[in-house]
Amino acid sequence: MTNKHLRILLPFAAGACLLMAATSTDYDHSTDFGRYHTYSWLKVQASDSLWEGRIRQAVDSDLTAKGWSMVPSGGDASVSAFGATKNKQTLDTFYDGFGGGWRWRGFGDMGMSTTTVENTPEGTLVVDIFDSQSKKLIWRGKATEALSTKPEKNAEKLDKTVADLFKKFPPPPKD
Repeated sequence: MTNKHLRILLPFAAGACLLMAATSTDYDHSTDFGRYHTYSWLKVQASDSLWEGRIRQAVDSDLTAKGWSMVPSGGDASVSAFGATKNKQTLDTFYDGFGGGWRWRGFGDMGMSTTTVENTPEGTLVVDIFDSQSKKLIWRGKATEALSTKPEKNAEKLDKTVADLFKKFPPPPKD
């Protein structure tokens, strides 16, 4: 691949990385996940009530695919999910008068600059799974940047994010 191709492809690759959520999981290594077959919901809470059903549906889909069954109450495990969004502010500054050379304060023409504030939604999703009997946390999945910059793509991104969280679930059996 030539440098010309790299210059063309690099911005697209960087943009794709920005659209992907960063996920991490952790679990109690002493827990035998093979003994869990059913789960019940404790609570789903999101900063936008529209997301509560979407989060529940996405988690249900992935847990069902892993062989777990949802029961209204009394499951082997209990699931809780929390989703929050906030606006992250970024500053974009555009400089006029650059011409062929860079002109900054103290380096030639003063030029004019315009700074705008860009609000970008940033979402975090945390899914906790507890042992229902002991009420002990046994697994946690966390995703940051779980929202797209385009609201119409957020439901699709949530499904992909939850699938990524549960990619290696359940953890391997203990020895």
